[in-house]
Amino acid sequence: MIEALRIETGRLIIRPWVEADRAPFAAMGQDPEVMRHLGPLMDRARSDAVVDRMIAMQSVMGHCFWALEDRATRQFIGFCGLKPMPLGIAGLTGTPEIGWRLARHWWGHGLASEAAHACIAWGWQQGMTRIAAMTTPDNLRSQAVMRRIGMTERPDLAFDHPMLAADDPLRPHVAFEIMP
Repeated sequence: MIEALRIETGRLIIRPWVEADRAPFAAMGQDPEVMRHLGPLMDRARSDAVVDRMIAMQSVMGHCFWALEDRATRQFIGFCGLKPMPLGIAGLTGTPEIGWRLARHWWGHGLASEAAHACIAWGWQQGMTRIAAMTTPDNLRSQAVMRRIGMTERPDLAFDHPMLAADDPLRPHVAFEIMP
């Protein structure tokens, strides 16, 4: 069995998902601003399926996009973590991907950067030698986080997301990476 993870930062607890995370995560998936660069709003079934995939990934691999909790209030605020890049992305398939998503109320406080720094440090401790991130070209907020945490944009690795339709405006993606 894989040991349960718990990473604490000054303001955050990064931990495996629990049942109580499902409702606030589903609420995030219904926020048009949160989902602006991620795709259509998620109904509860789709949201729960994402949580189920993260729980399964944690069980098998020992890491995923983990739940984020505010240390002061113990409130679920989003996720951050590491998982393999999806299949079909040239130059990145299987590379550990750092990702985050926060409820809009928590934006603009440096929490995504704080969580990402901690997750990357964990990845280096596990022997990862490269971590990548991806987003749409218009998602300047996420790109700013990527730069703040020391990632470098890799124009040579930009791609059209293989899981999105050819006419989907979210299909083009930029890629960033960091190495220890």
